[in-house]
Amino acid sequence: MVDTYVVGTTGKATILKDPDAVLDYIFDWTAWLDDVADSITTKTVTTPTVAGQIVIDSSSIVGKTVVAWISAGAAGQTYEVNCHIVTAGGREDDRTIYIKIKER
Repeated sequence: MVDTYVVGTTGKATILKDPDAVLDYIFDWTAWLDDVADSITTKTVTTPTVAGQIVIDSSSIVGKTVVAWISAGAAGQTYEVNCHIVTAGGREDDRTIYIKIKER
């Protein structure tokens, strides 16, 4: 969908989500891990605690990606979701996505 990603005043790409939607979001390390011949062994997906916050329902490692199922959120709010991984080779990395809640 064309309007899924917007760039806000922060200059950061932001994903639009309806407050009632329960959707899967993918953190993709494939290109990087292919370059270093490594794989994900552990992951942690978090979001700062905020009133009316989004909820990370579950997350799992799928190949060289982490899939997080996310629900809830208050209309008009933008939330930061961070995914931290540790690889079999001892590498660690973080990726952050921004989700703006908008009635659709």
